[in-house]
Amino acid sequence: MKIIETKDGLILEILVKPRSADFRIVIEGEDVIISCREEPVKGKVNKEIIKELSKILEKKVELVSGFFSKQKRLLIKGATRSEVEHVLLSETD
Repeated sequence: MKIIETKDGLILEILVKPRSADFRIVIEGEDVIISCREEPVKGKVNKEIIKELSKILEKKVELVSGFFSKQKRLLIKGATRSEVEHVLLSETD
């Protein structure tokens, strides 16, 4: 997983696949791939990612880059690397 620690929290790099049947997290090597139900129109995918990851991680999640791209960087506030890795790996099972 591509995770960068900052003073504000963790930056998680993800790849997004819109228009999927359901919201899913897959880890392939170093890549975290998130499949979203929404279409990439008017920020719907971004909102879905933030909502679902905030719920899963129980932390505040913000999009910091990749607003119009399939590659995104998310800031996860107040989280540790081990917490995020543990939760994401358990979601992929």
